Amino acid sequence: MKKILLVASLVIVVLVAFTGCSKSKDGESTSSAKASGTIVVYTGRSLDLIEPIVEDFEKETGIKVELRDGESGELATQILTEGDASKADVFFSQDAGALGLLSDRDLLTKLPSDITQPVGDRFKSTKDEWVGTSGRARVVVYNPNLVSELPGDLDDLVSPEYKDKIAYAPTNASFHSFVTALRELKGEDAAKEWLTKFAANEPKAYAKNAEIVKAVNDGEIAMGLVNHYYLFELTQEVGADKIVAKNLFFKNKSVANLINAAGVGVLKTSDNKQAGQAFVKYLTSEKGQKYFVNETFEYPVISSVEQAKGLPTIGEIDAPDIDLSDLASLDETLELLNEVGLITR
Repeated sequence: MKKILLVASLVIVVLVAFTGCSKSKDGESTSSAKASGTIVVYTGRSLDLIEPIVEDFEKETGIKVELRDGESGELATQILTEGDASKADVFFSQDAGALGLLSDRDLLTKLPSDITQPVGDRFKSTKDEWVGTSGRARVVVYNPNLVSELPGDLDDLVSPEYKDKIAYAPTNASFHSFVTALRELKGEDAAKEWLTKFAANEPKAYAKNAEIVKAVNDGEIAMGLVNHYYLFELTQEVGADKIVAKNLFFKNKSVANLINAAGVGVLKTSDNKQAGQAFVKYLTSEKGQKYFVNETFEYPVISSVEQAKGLPTIGEIDAPDIDLSDLASLDETLELLNEVGLITR
């Protein structure tokens, strides 16, 4: 009897050991042990926005996070330059284009299915190498006191009547993704033609989208190319009674209505992929998603969390049909913007 019990005990030990380390779909081992240690996160999202949720993550998991911030495109380029020597464990991008660039260069690791499956298809990599953390739509924000007739489509924005009346953020990652989508959907020649006309209309450059929305609301400029949520953030900050500006969505699947995503991926060169994946999972959890919905009025990427009140649903936005993984050609976009003179303004 003792011998039988001993054999049974050994079998249990082996089974426990086996279940503690399983194979993910891409063949890499994933330990069920609790993630720990420190991760370095390169983030294109503002520190003011993400520091609170990072602090919550640290308290709940015990994992320490070192944040290094900058523009998403610049950080992606930095990771490419650093190569195997990069200290980044996680890249948290303001837009999908910069993530796509790293994915195309084979720098992101495949994420496990328990992270990718809950995320809507439009908000994740087709290769499961990154997932969105929140969705956003491009809009034209405008001041009705300064615009006698609204533009009907993207081509109207480059007509002479809107000369000197439009603001944009030339170094902003979301603007870069808009231009990349323009190239993908309209072709290189048509994109260059539109951007050349846009530059000739002498748009005013601002450093950030938030500055554009404030300028439009204050009557400093008539319109601006931004993301939808900045107007809601300003409304929360100053009160609805002080808001004049409005968001404009075009029809006919205009690229000006591009639905993009902030997103996150884990670097293949990371020495702590497990902790990096824990961070990704936290951002896409219900708690993480409610944070972005409540703090930034962005769209949740999982169906179990409701969007903020007052927003059109994703289905109501006449957005273009484009796979966000196709927004990876950041280098070509920056070259084109520089060629037509829109980066240097």
